[in-house]
Order: sequence, then structure tokens, then C-alpha cells
Amino acid sequence: MAENKLINIDLSEIIRARLGAGRGRFLPDFLLRRLEALICQDQLNDILRYAYPAMGSDFSHKCLEYLDIQVITEGLDNLPDNEKFVFASNHPLGGLDGITLVGILGKRYGDENVKVLVNDMLMHVTPLAPLFLPINKYGAQGRKSAALINRAFEEGKQIVMFPAGLVSRLGKDGVIRDLEWQKSFVVKALDYHRRIVPVKFQALNSMKFYNWAKWRKKLGIRVNIEQVLLPSEIFKSRGATFKVIFGKPVDPTELKLKGSNPAVIAAAIRKIVEKY
Repeated sequence: MAENKLINIDLSEIIRARLGAGRGRFLPDFLLRRLEALICQDQLNDILRYAYPAMGSDFSHKCLEYLDIQVITEGLDNLPDNEKFVFASNHPLGGLDGITLVGILGKRYGDENVKVLVNDMLMHVTPLAPLFLPINKYGAQGRKSAALINRAFEEGKQIVMFPAGLVSRLGKDGVIRDLEWQKSFVVKALDYHRRIVPVKFQALNSMKFYNWAKWRKKLGIRVNIEQVLLPSEIFKSRGATFKVIFGKPVDPTELKLKGSNPAVIAAAIRKIVEKY
């Protein structure tokens, strides 16, 4: 039983655990079954079973193998082996981009030396959990999350961050790009005297995803309901080729000395990524 639980996603269990025993018991089973189908729970568990018992970067490579995805990397020779970085990546996919970066950087630096900041829901993907750091901004969980992130920096881990927070969206000009990059990755890089590696992940979700996001915004709905489509986007990437470009490291201290504040530096690094 324990082994099956390790390699299975059980959305009903996750939701009820988050709501607590009191509120969780009022959720109708048919609604939970519908949500499980919407997030492609059975297909996701097929991947987990295929990749298990691999862990970390090995697990990532097995997932990509299952989906017949090829990965091309460029610019890894820009990175000295003995330096600790903050990797700042665009966020085009919402799942496979993080998994792919785990595979690339885990193989280069060793899984034990890499941490990727992710939505705390992804901590339920047990084979990757040792490389993930959950982002949670609220209350006691937020304080715990901040402490874990600080510890990872202090321990000299290579840190991967997605400064947009959310997946790329379709702009009014018809261009698919990240939302505004938050400055926290720059603040951390300055605090811990690290250079920042701009990372461009070349990949796209389907137009269905972008159109859902566009209409949700037009209708004034604040909840990002299009996020529920992200698991299905994983399977639409089957057979794709991803290109990941690692740019030359940027020293944020030099930019700060020239008068730029963290928000300005974040925007400048985002522009570097967009030009790749």
C-alpha cells in the first residue's frame, strides 16, 4: 500500500486534506471525479508508474522519455562549475519546464545541489520533492517556506526560480510572453552575493490554454481557472522538442551600483531572456 501511495496522485485526498476533515466530507464524489478527469489524473499516474522508482533528475529524464520529448541545450559552457547561481527562467509550460530544468541541472550539479522553487501542490510529486522548495506566502506556512528558501541559499544550492510566478500568457499584441517578473529573485541574489543566469525555455502551450486565459480575464474572473488545463497540456507536448538557452551570468550588484533597484534589474533580465 505504501508503495502505491508513493507513485500515485490522489486529487480527492489532497483536496480533502487541504480543506480539513470537517469541510472536506461535504465535497460530492461526482465533483471530485470530474476534477480528477480534468487534470488527467490517470494519465499522470501512468507517467509516475513508468518513471518509478527513478528519483530526481533520473525521474525527470524518464518522464521526458515517456512523452518522447527531445531537449536541446545551449550555453551551459557559460557556467563555471564551482559557482553558485540563481537561475531565472521564463515559465512557458507550467510543469514540464520545471521537470526539464531538474533533469538538466540535476545531471550537471548533482540532485543534492539543486533546488527549484515551485507551487506547493507540486510537493505531492514525491520523486521530485527532494529538489523542490514550496512557495507559500501566507501565515505559518509562508514563514516556513521562507526559512527553507533561505537555508537552501546558505547551504550553497543552485537555485532555480520562475520570477513570473504564473505561466506565460497571450498578450494584446498577439505575442505569448511571461507576466511581469517579480523582484524577489534579484533581492535574493543580492543578499547572497550570487550572479543570475537568464534562462530561456523555448516551448508553448496550446492556443486553447491561452484563449481560456484571455476570455477569463475579459469576463473579469480573478481566479486563474485556466490553470486546471495545465496537466492536459503535458500530454499535448508529446513528441515535442524543447530548446533551453542558458545566458551569460549577470551580476546584479554591478547593476545596483549603477543606480538600478531590484524591480528595474528584474525587468532588465526579463528583456535579456525575451531576446534569446
